[in-house]
Amino acid sequence: QVQLVESGGGLVQPGGSLRLSCAASGLAFSSYAMSWYRQAPGKERDLVATITTGDMTSYADSVKGRFTISRDNAKNMAYLQMNSLKPEDTAVYYCKAHQRGRLYWGQGTQVTVSP
Repeated sequence: QVQLVESGGGLVQPGGSLRLSCAASGLAFSSYAMSWYRQAPGKERDLVATITTGDMTSYADSVKGRFTISRDNAKNMAYLQMNSLKPEDTAVYYCKAHQRGRLYWGQGTQVTVSP
């Protein structure tokens, strides 16, 4: 079956960096767009970044210039490099694989930005 497993979350100080990873299995990875979402306590799940099958990227305004999404089709991996982290980036981060008519979610990884 399809599995998406996120890793790389943790506690980091403001201004620090983290790199999230999403390991995919059970799907033709290169044919799926990949996205990262985040959900803070009491808030809706919001789109953070997307990378298409053609490696086009897009970002939420709140993370532009700080976060970078990438993918490695040979390894079935997607990444989110997060720099200059702020307390408001604290959330559970989820990866999503999507194509027409199909989408899959990972279980999430917690990112906490605090002094």
